Amino acid sequence: MLGASMELPRYAQLVTVNTTSNRGFTPEELAAKCADKIVSVADTAPEPIREQAHAFKGRVEQVVLQYLKQAVHSDRTTVYNALNDAGHPGLADLVRRL
Repeated sequence: MLGASMELPRYAQLVTVNTTSNRGFTPEELAAKCADKIVSVADTAPEPIREQAHAFKGRVEQVVLQYLKQAVHSDRTTVYNALNDAGHPGLADLVRRL
């Protein structure tokens, strides 16, 4: 029989919950969350390494933000075309103006 065990960090935050009110998350909010997951640095790391990691994290956030914005635009284009093809040009135009 095979056995497996997994040690979880004792004091690490394992779960976070983020909410918004009457809206979804903005690309900026999502990019910041994504960068937090991709890049982390220990508070005990030497100062030059922490500074470099924080600078890299900022760059990752900007790149992710750029692609999230492109994804939103691309999806709206897809919705616009689907509405137009379905014979709803007025609704398609409303989506285009978002």
